[in-house]
Amino acid sequence: MSAPRLPLFHETVRPEWIDYNGHMSEAFYVLVFGFATDALMERTGMDAEYRKRTGCSMYTVESHVRYLRDVPEGARLAVRTRVLGAAGKKARFTHEMYVGTEPAADAEPVATIELLALHVDQEAGRATPFPGAVRERLTALAEQAPSWAGRSIAAP
Repeated sequence: MSAPRLPLFHETVRPEWIDYNGHMSEAFYVLVFGFATDALMERTGMDAEYRKRTGCSMYTVESHVRYLRDVPEGARLAVRTRVLGAAGKKARFTHEMYVGTEPAADAEPVATIELLALHVDQEAGRATPFPGAVRERLTALAEQAPSWAGRSIAAP
């Protein structure tokens, strides 16, 4: 039985995101991925109310971005999120960005990101285990890692 899929996150490329090369600047790929992470947090119970009530949030501590194709102004983006695992105070997940509202099964992403995040008690200033309900929601969403996940940058 496969894990339930998270809904796609959608965004449109804004004019101010276009750089001097005429396509979306690298910082805005990461911004869109950040919005998709926010959607993941909302979906798993770490919304604004949770953060206010507990003083805890999820902090990205490592990421690996791959920029695969140029994205033009006005493009409609769809981001697919995969939770790869969650245990203790850590979560690992990926986002794949596509042009289009419902990418075809064989569509190639225009960018990907793999993230490692920690659940942090902001007042204490240190990582703390996920509460059981949040960890269970994350674990229930866990999927197999895509083939590109876990790679590192290598010099030629």
